[in-house]
Amino acid sequence: MSGRRVDAKVVLLGQEGVGKSSLVERCAHGRFRAGPYQNTIGAAFVAKVMTVGEQTVTLGIWDTAGSERYEAMSRIYYRGARAAIVCYDLTDSGSFQRAKFWVNELQNCEEGCRIYLCGTKSDLLEEDRRKRGVDFHDVQDYADDELFQKVAEDYVNFSAFQVMTEDKGVNLGQRNSPYFYSCCQH
Repeated sequence: MSGRRVDAKVVLLGQEGVGKSSLVERCAHGRFRAGPYQNTIGAAFVAKVMTVGEQTVTLGIWDTAGSERYEAMSRIYYRGARAAIVCYDLTDSGSFQRAKFWVNELQNCEEGCRIYLCGTKSDLLEEDRRKRGVDFHDVQDYADDELFQKVAEDYVNFSAFQVMTEDKGVNLGQRNSPYFYSCCQH
C-alpha cells in the first residue's frame, strides 16, 4: 500500500469486464484508455486525494478482480471498507445479477460499509439504446460522473458513514435508503 495516510477504504466490486479498472483510471489519472484491456489479477490499489469544502480526504481505492475464481480474495479487500462501489455493465443483464450478489454479500458481512451501485458503459447506450441489457426500471438510472467525489463527501458529511446503527445495509428494492446510491458511468 502507499505510504500516504488513507482516511477511507473504498473497494470496487463487480463481474469481470464491467469497467471497474476504467473507472479507477479515470478517477485517479483523469483519462480513459481504449482497449485492449487486461483483466485485474487479485486487486490493484490507488490513493486519491479529494477536497470536500475545506477538508482533504484520501480515499484508498481497491480495484478487485471480477473473475469468480478471485471471489474469495475480494472478501479480503472489502473487509473494513467504508464504501463499496458495486459495478455492473448497462448492456449486460448478467452483470447486474452479479452486482446483486455483491450487494447482498456486503450487507451480510460489512455492516458499516456504504454501498454505491454504479452502472457502467453508458457511452455504449448513447451510440445505440437497443444495447441496453438492464431495464431502466430495475435500477435508478442517472448519470453522475463525480462518483468518487460523492464517496468523499459522504465520508465527511454523514455521521452514519462512521457508525450505522439502525440500518445494516440496503436491499436493491430500497432505492431511497440513505446508505445506497445509484449512478451510471462510462
